[in-house]
Amino acid sequence: MTSEPTAAGTGEHSPLYLKLLGETAQIAWPELERFFARGMLLRVARDLDLVSVAEALAADNAQQVAQWLAAGLVERLQANTAADFAAREPQLWAVVVSPWVCVQERG
Repeated sequence: MTSEPTAAGTGEHSPLYLKLLGETAQIAWPELERFFARGMLLRVARDLDLVSVAEALAADNAQQVAQWLAAGLVERLQANTAADFAAREPQLWAVVVSPWVCVQERG
């Protein structure tokens, strides 16, 4: 995993990070299908910290988000990935940063 952002170099996470961490949970694919159908699911690569991505979205850190998008580390969930998730039912974690739902496969 990549390093996680900290508040002013203190070694502690920001209040926003901690809030989002508390809202992050394991979820089954069937519960996410309706968000996929609306184009609201963002897939986060396994090597990124899911909560850090959510924090960057919530804080409107456009530069960081653009870097992840350009590198393919964050992307709108594709139909082939959705079909794969439906077939395999992998361990998924998600956090909502309206209007997006960030999802990451783990395990």
